[in-house]
Amino acid sequence: MKENNSGLLRRWVRSSLSIVVALALVCVVVLTASTAMLCYSAQRQELRTELYALQQLCKSGSLTPEEALRSYNVMENHWMQLFDLHGEPILTVGAENGVPEAQSDVRNAIKTGEIKWTMGHNAAAHGRVMAMAVPVMDESGTVLGILRGVVRLNETDHAVLLLTGAIVLVAAGLMVILYIIQRFYLRSVFVPITEITTTAKRIAAGSYGVQISRRYDDEIGELADTINDMSNKISQNEKMQSEFMSRVSHELRTPLTAIGGWSETLLSGGGSVDTAEAQRGLSIILRETRRLTGMVEDLLEFTRMQDGRFTLNVAPADLRAEFEDTVFMYGSRLQREGIELEYLENDEDIPEIPCDKERMRQVFLNILDNAVKHGGEGGKITAEMRREDDEVVIRIRDFGCGIPAEELPLVKKKFYKGSSKARGSGIGLAVCEEIVSMHNGTLTLENAPGGGTLVTIRLPIA
Repeated sequence: MKENNSGLLRRWVRSSLSIVVALALVCVVVLTASTAMLCYSAQRQELRTELYALQQLCKSGSLTPEEALRSYNVMENHWMQLFDLHGEPILTVGAENGVPEAQSDVRNAIKTGEIKWTMGHNAAAHGRVMAMAVPVMDESGTVLGILRGVVRLNETDHAVLLLTGAIVLVAAGLMVILYIIQRFYLRSVFVPITEITTTAKRIAAGSYGVQISRRYDDEIGELADTINDMSNKISQNEKMQSEFMSRVSHELRTPLTAIGGWSETLLSGGGSVDTAEAQRGLSIILRETRRLTGMVEDLLEFTRMQDGRFTLNVAPADLRAEFEDTVFMYGSRLQREGIELEYLENDEDIPEIPCDKERMRQVFLNILDNAVKHGGEGGKITAEMRREDDEVVIRIRDFGCGIPAEELPLVKKKFYKGSSKARGSGIGLAVCEEIVSMHNGTLTLENAPGGGTLVTIRLPIA
């Protein structure tokens, strides 16, 4: 599996897995940034609350800024500082270790008279700190100094780091679980694909008819069914082609034997061959030559169908005239064989239709020839053409024994000959159906009531 499907694995890694990893990284960054922002925002809001309380206490006039600051209960890891308007420290209360020096927050608060805050490393705090400075004013609005709150961020940074690590671990765990699930899923795809590929190679190598076991009821299962169906059809076609080649060889050998034999008789007999015998021999040679010509033409038409060179020369044509000429020409030939070909005339108006009249004449002749071969024992054939709604309908019926019901769906297939003992290549009806289909029409065969076979051709008028 790994060797045969490394391309699919690479594509999966490059596409699906790489996208998922990128999305996971984005999610980790966003969650980490959001967590840090929430934690630091909470610290900033805490400082703001403390400074606002001290600011209001000083503004009430009950206590001086120094008194208010000394009386304030500072939280752990916090400093509260008072600076004069020159930025010099007056008083610091809070954490025991060191005194944070004034930063840009104090200077900016002095300049603007607004609340300012900053974050950065502070040597006195042995780490990062967050500081916020606010002006202290009396009741008249006179600025008395600057209050500054400072909080050590060591614990907050540690908490952010732990949360980030937890997010990364959760994301990594989800990625591992997703990878394992995907591996199982991909294996469920790769195994049947490998089997399908192996079987397809066997079919390509000539093992027609081999089957793939269907493991899943999904697209892969449908693919397996399609390849199984293809394998069966190729096997059937291969068998039919083999039978076809054997039959054609036999069919060709019979007239060639007759032609060769009579030719030798006529040549070797010299003047001893009487006129009647010579005429008989020449008639046989002519008949067998015509039969060979018909078979070769069928084979040529079949070859054109197979390689896509089967084309039409479509032009408006009087199809009734073509049909009647074909029937009357063929009928005179059948009279010598004791078979009646009856044309059922009618007065319906049938307009010219776009078609290839030579191809359609070929269809008529082929169907009439089949009627003689397979139903000639009935002694009669009928032919008619009618207009039904927007279609021209041609019906040709023989009065023979008909076609076995189980063979009806197969008689138009290439190479199929069925139980008939009549001579032929087995591709005539396939060629006829191809021609009719190219005219957007239909060709159907059915057993007629009372016996015999009825062939119906329907062609659109426009």
